[in-house]
Amino acid sequence: MGRRPKRKQKYSSDRERSLGFDRIRIEDESKALPARESGPGPERALLVGICQPGQDEYVAGEHLDELEMLARTAGAEVGDRELVKLRRRDPATYVGKGKAVELAEIARHARADLVIFDEDLAPAQTRNLEQVIGQRIVERSGLILDIFARRAQTREARTQVELAQMRYMLPRLSGAWTHLERQRGGIGLRGPGETQIETDRRILRTRIRTLQKELDHIARTHETQRAGRSKTFRFALAGYTNVGKSTLMNDLTQAGVYEENLLFATLDSTTRTINLGGRQDVLISDTVGFIRKLPPDLVASFRSTLAEIREADCILHVIDLASPSFREQKQEVEQILNEMKVGTVPRINVFNKLDAVEDDQIVDGTRHDWPEAVMISARRGIGRDALLDRMRQAVTESLVTLDVSVPGEDGKLLADLYDQGEVLETTERDGALQVRVRLTPEAVSRLGLTRFS
Repeated sequence: MGRRPKRKQKYSSDRERSLGFDRIRIEDESKALPARESGPGPERALLVGICQPGQDEYVAGEHLDELEMLARTAGAEVGDRELVKLRRRDPATYVGKGKAVELAEIARHARADLVIFDEDLAPAQTRNLEQVIGQRIVERSGLILDIFARRAQTREARTQVELAQMRYMLPRLSGAWTHLERQRGGIGLRGPGETQIETDRRILRTRIRTLQKELDHIARTHETQRAGRSKTFRFALAGYTNVGKSTLMNDLTQAGVYEENLLFATLDSTTRTINLGGRQDVLISDTVGFIRKLPPDLVASFRSTLAEIREADCILHVIDLASPSFREQKQEVEQILNEMKVGTVPRINVFNKLDAVEDDQIVDGTRHDWPEAVMISARRGIGRDALLDRMRQAVTESLVTLDVSVPGEDGKLLADLYDQGEVLETTERDGALQVRVRLTPEAVSRLGLTRFS
């Protein structure tokens, strides 16, 4: 008997044939899962975490937990999770064609409407995965941008988020109009023409320029406002998202900032004045939280908001002590602060949520590693006095002590010294008043003072 000839494998497209993807088919219709009922409810998602070569699997699992929090914050319903142990990055699909086919089957059983990857993919990888899996692919950066768009309330925040979205979309337009790759033709459109993708890119670039001009105007307004309060010592709250910065802000200032157990609950900066005792008034600003792999376009768009950190005299780095990965989160924030070129700004480590830590060894180990840190629970007011003491210490350490000779007839200079500094001692010598005073560096420059010795 002759050998039966092999049946040619069917592919859904020339693209799949070139990549070697098998078309996903249900051989037995009776075994097919019923389709998920459509309606106004939340989208159902398959989450895909990536364990990079050499990465600890436990750490990769924590990253997948964070992706689940992001997905739920965005309003998705998590249907299933899959952690992919990557040997190498596949240029076509990132995870490899075999794993892509497997993910398609998992997504089908989970009745997922979309697949969310905990990595940023190349536009071609996203298109290839969508062809194989048959569902919409969302990257980590796209998910974060979606959350920011949901959270944006003010005009500034909405403008910042839209600008980041436009920049994110621009390199990903290729493939969005593959059915219109040929130049447009028809009545009134013949001639050199313009492809649809070129038209969309031009529209996006125009919109980006408009949004950038609007944000530049907002930034100049903020600079003017900050210039008016430049003589006041400034603290800025910084930290990973959902560590309790807004709760701490409300505890210290009763500012009424929105607080919720959600990622990126607040996007706009809020600045308030607090009194540290006596005549020592300082400013404190709450800023947007950071997260692992924060999209660069988002950081660039939020530069006017993050300027509160850049121009601070001291940063209060708030850390969630109750998080199993608080050390990694702390390191991630420090890396972002260094990238913002504020690594030399004095910093106070504030470990929050002390009341939620059940293991005393975690507290003891943290105190051993960071003896200068402050342990607090912003929600219960635990450690507030200790934090205020450290803030007063930071202000004192920033001051300059000068001996100033004040001529007897210069009453205005003497009044300025009392008004803008802390006079420690006064003595008369050679018809002039010798004043030892403690001032901020800005006040020294503003008053044009010279050291007397």
